[in-house]
Amino acid sequence: MGSFSIWHWLVVLLVVLLLFGSGKISGLMGDLATGIKSFKKNIKEDEPDASMADTTAVPPAGNLPPPTVGTAADTNRTTVRQPPTV
Repeated sequence: MGSFSIWHWLVVLLVVLLLFGSGKISGLMGDLATGIKSFKKNIKEDEPDASMADTTAVPPAGNLPPPTVGTAADTNRTTVRQPPTV
Protein backbone atom coordinates (compact mmCIF):
# COMPACT_ATOMS: atom_id res chain seq x y z
CA MET A 1 0.00 0.00 0.00
CA GLY A 2 2.95 2.36 0.58
CA SER A 3 4.60 2.07 -2.84
CA PHE A 4 3.40 2.53 -6.39
CA SER A 5 3.49 -0.29 -8.92
CA ILE A 6 4.84 0.05 -12.45
CA TRP A 7 1.28 0.52 -13.72
CA HIS A 8 0.78 3.58 -11.54
CA TRP A 9 3.96 5.16 -12.92
CA LEU A 10 2.96 4.37 -16.52
CA VAL A 11 -0.42 6.05 -16.02
CA VAL A 12 1.25 9.13 -14.52
CA LEU A 13 3.72 9.26 -17.43
CA LEU A 14 0.88 8.96 -19.95
CA VAL A 15 -1.07 11.80 -18.31
CA VAL A 16 2.03 14.04 -18.26
CA LEU A 17 2.71 13.33 -21.94
CA LEU A 18 -0.90 14.08 -22.85
CA LEU A 19 -0.91 17.35 -20.92
CA PHE A 20 2.44 18.74 -22.01
CA GLY A 21 3.33 16.84 -25.18
CA SER A 22 6.70 15.32 -25.93
CA GLY A 23 8.03 18.45 -27.68
CA LYS A 24 7.49 20.71 -24.70
CA ILE A 25 9.09 18.23 -22.27
CA SER A 26 12.19 17.79 -24.44
CA GLY A 27 12.43 21.59 -24.79
CA LEU A 28 12.26 21.99 -21.01
CA MET A 29 15.00 19.37 -20.56
CA GLY A 30 17.18 21.17 -23.10
CA ASP A 31 16.66 24.48 -21.30
CA LEU A 32 17.52 22.83 -18.00
CA ALA A 33 20.74 21.36 -19.44
CA THR A 34 21.72 24.76 -20.90
CA GLY A 35 21.11 26.40 -17.53
CA ILE A 36 23.26 23.83 -15.71
CA LYS A 37 26.11 24.25 -18.22
CA SER A 38 25.93 28.04 -17.88
CA PHE A 39 25.96 27.76 -14.10
CA LYS A 40 29.04 25.50 -14.12
CA LYS A 41 30.82 27.86 -16.55
CA ASN A 42 30.15 30.87 -14.32
CA ILE A 43 31.36 29.02 -11.22
CA LYS A 44 34.70 28.23 -12.88
CA GLU A 45 35.45 31.86 -13.81
CA ASP A 46 38.53 33.29 -12.13
CA GLU A 47 37.18 36.82 -11.78
CA PRO A 48 35.48 37.45 -8.44
CA ASP A 49 32.30 39.52 -8.43
CA ALA A 50 32.23 43.07 -7.10
CA SER A 51 30.28 41.76 -4.11
CA MET A 52 33.25 39.56 -3.25
CA ALA A 53 35.78 42.42 -3.29
CA ASP A 54 38.57 42.43 -0.72
CA THR A 55 37.26 44.25 2.36
CA THR A 56 40.01 43.24 4.79
CA ALA A 57 41.50 46.77 4.81
CA VAL A 58 38.64 48.06 6.97
CA PRO A 59 38.79 46.69 10.53
CA PRO A 60 35.50 45.40 11.88
CA ALA A 61 33.63 47.73 14.21
CA GLY A 62 33.31 46.92 17.88
CA ASN A 63 36.72 45.44 18.61
CA LEU A 64 37.83 46.10 22.16
CA PRO A 65 41.36 45.81 23.48
CA PRO A 66 42.01 42.85 25.81
CA PRO A 67 41.46 43.54 29.52
CA THR A 68 44.49 44.22 31.67
CA VAL A 69 45.05 42.54 35.03
CA GLY A 70 44.92 44.59 38.21
CA THR A 71 42.68 47.44 37.12
CA ALA A 72 39.88 49.10 39.04
CA ALA A 73 37.40 46.98 37.11
CA ASP A 74 38.75 43.88 38.88
CA THR A 75 38.10 45.32 42.35
CA ASN A 76 34.51 46.34 41.56
CA ARG A 77 33.31 42.84 40.76
CA THR A 78 30.27 41.56 42.55
CA THR A 79 30.05 37.97 43.61
CA VAL A 80 27.00 35.88 43.01
CA ARG A 81 25.86 34.11 46.11
CA GLN A 82 24.05 30.81 45.95
CA PRO A 83 20.80 30.53 47.91
CA PRO A 84 21.02 28.31 50.97
CA THR A 85 19.96 24.74 50.44
CA VAL A 86 17.22 23.38 52.64
